[in-house]
Amino acid sequence: MLLRTGSSATALILSCCLVLLALWPTGAIAQAQRREVPAVAVDKAPLLDGDVINDPAWQAATPTGGFIQTTPDEGQPASQRTEVRVVYTQDAIYFGFILYDDDPSTIVASDSRRDASLDEMDSLLFILDTYRDEQNGFVFGTNPNGLMYDGQLSKAGQGTSMFGGGAGGGFNINWDGVWDVRTVLGDFGWSAEFRIPFKTIRYPDRDIQSWGVNFQRNIIRRNETAYWSPLGRQYNILRLADAGTLTSLEIGSQRNLKIVPYVLGEASDIGDEGNDTDTEWGMDVKYSLTPSLTLDLTYNTDFAQVEADESQVSLDRFNLFFPEKRPFFLENAGLFAVGRAQQVELFFSRRIGLSRDGDIIPIDYGARVSGALGGVNVGAMYMQTDELAGVTPSNRFGVARVNKELPNRSSIGAIFVSRESRGEFSELFGNNRTYGADARWGIGEYGLISGYLAGTTTPGLDGDENSWSLSGDYDSERWSLGADFVKVGEDFNPEVGFLNRGGGYRNYAANIMRRYRPDTSRIGLLEIRPHASYRGYWNLDGFQETGFLHIDNHLVWKNGYEFHSAINFTTEGLMRPYEISDGIFVPPGTYRNSEMHLYGQTNEGAWISFNASLTVGGFYNGDRVRFTPSMRMRLGEHFTTQLSWSQNNVDLPQGDFTTQVGRLRLSYSFTPQIALEALLQYNNVDDFFSTNIRFSWLRKANTGLYVVFNDIKGYDRYTGEQPNRNIIVKYTHMFDLF
Repeated sequence: MLLRTGSSATALILSCCLVLLALWPTGAIAQAQRREVPAVAVDKAPLLDGDVINDPAWQAATPTGGFIQTTPDEGQPASQRTEVRVVYTQDAIYFGFILYDDDPSTIVASDSRRDASLDEMDSLLFILDTYRDEQNGFVFGTNPNGLMYDGQLSKAGQGTSMFGGGAGGGFNINWDGVWDVRTVLGDFGWSAEFRIPFKTIRYPDRDIQSWGVNFQRNIIRRNETAYWSPLGRQYNILRLADAGTLTSLEIGSQRNLKIVPYVLGEASDIGDEGNDTDTEWGMDVKYSLTPSLTLDLTYNTDFAQVEADESQVSLDRFNLFFPEKRPFFLENAGLFAVGRAQQVELFFSRRIGLSRDGDIIPIDYGARVSGALGGVNVGAMYMQTDELAGVTPSNRFGVARVNKELPNRSSIGAIFVSRESRGEFSELFGNNRTYGADARWGIGEYGLISGYLAGTTTPGLDGDENSWSLSGDYDSERWSLGADFVKVGEDFNPEVGFLNRGGGYRNYAANIMRRYRPDTSRIGLLEIRPHASYRGYWNLDGFQETGFLHIDNHLVWKNGYEFHSAINFTTEGLMRPYEISDGIFVPPGTYRNSEMHLYGQTNEGAWISFNASLTVGGFYNGDRVRFTPSMRMRLGEHFTTQLSWSQNNVDLPQGDFTTQVGRLRLSYSFTPQIALEALLQYNNVDDFFSTNIRFSWLRKANTGLYVVFNDIKGYDRYTGEQPNRNIIVKYTHMFDLF
């Protein structure tokens, strides 16, 4: 059955936005008095050994504290006392923390790997809003083991979760700066000292600075989170609008030139193709044009040390999304993010140097300028790739981006993206251009409207090459509401971007959630979150391709346990047969089904934790059972492992099939700088078992020695097992010239 959408559906989504607007106050935001902490200039820097209590360099600074909980006892003082001191010298800023604990034997420090999630252990984090724009910043953190955790914030965190990966707008955990931390564990609790060179971060070019700042402490035995500058329950440390102020900084201009060369040796065995060895060298250069504007150069760029992608299986007709993990493209990635994350992204850096099938395309050289200039965020990138025989010719990629931050989380910007083919077969691949504008408008304390307009030009395509979106969100302590519309033309083709589905569509989405915290609970409940959401896709002729209505309730306990119970109502529309598995075709038609979804997890802060989800219900013209259990275990302070499994049992009139994806992660951290990690994956759909083992001995900003072993054992019905394995030794060294 064809379902038509037109002016009535568009009116509905606009009406939802108007309802949200009515809920938001339009006057000025009433700001409570911001907390302040002064930074004290010192002639002699603290000795970076983690011992804050006995170092006289800290005595010049007046400590600040008074942390307030968001969980489990919202609004109450933290259960344990924390003191924070800030001092600085000509070239670096130092943060000293004393985290008192009346029972140090219960402190949990379960990992030492850089950027390991800090929400499963005792830890501290802080954020620096150096421009005071309440939208961009730098996050640093550690645990009692001295783990190094850092990330880069853009767009006030819009688009990603706190501990998620990826490179889009929001929080970029893969940014790695040059800084240091040391910790001490004692009978008082634990303490930490941070040294952050001024040239690692960006800040305005003026003599006297005031930065936004907030501090967070996690006490895992109580599942407690507390902040120095109090936040609402719906926020985390990325909420810069409610941050305090770091005052009294007098900083001169910092010179910064870093050269990072690498050498690499590789030996490979590719089955019938034989054995091979190779050597490479290249380098990256970083130079600060101003304290807020940086030039990056790269030659013969290599990413051999990057962890392998996680295997995925798709049971629909649409594109899978794999996040960016390569270091050069991760720094300041949020500046170049325009569109809807993992749906319509006008620039997606994985299109440079990687084919759509994951083949590595050599990058000859590239340059990037990014930062702030005259109060405007600017970015420009140029990359030159070599040809890959039988896959792609040589290409030149260009990106230009401007973005102006405005008060109250608002902004306006524009982007231009270009790809030009060069060489013998360039006429077959042609050129491609993408251009767009985006804006955000913060309304009151809780409201936000955002959207974009975009277009592309591709030789041979003369249909609708445009796309646009409008969304509204409201997020208070009790209510979270949202409405969203995305339209993609049939010939909209951002070749250096990402589209979750092609051919053009209209996408409508809405959600509503209530957060309720009972005053008392006999069973230890912390929060109840009933919610509902809907998303639907129609092609440009009005035929519904996808519909998903989700009605759910989350129960969250103070001990870290969770239970979710949901019912989903699904619609899948096919205009032509779809081969869902080898030799199994689903006939055209519209399929409406319902399914039950259950999810549960134990306390992730325990030495062993479990989670599992179960989905049972209709699937196209048959049935499906999906089961995804996972287990995480830590032994002592150095070893962690995670085992996960995902299985779909599908029963259709046209045939039955099963998909299976297994993943085992192993990590042993000898020190925060030396680690051995392994990722083993199994996928029965693509018929492979893969192993990725990485040994790293790091120095500054993830430079140092890497030894990487990759092994993919594919299976072919005609030739049998074909090995594809290599071992790579790579050494990088940072020359910090000034």
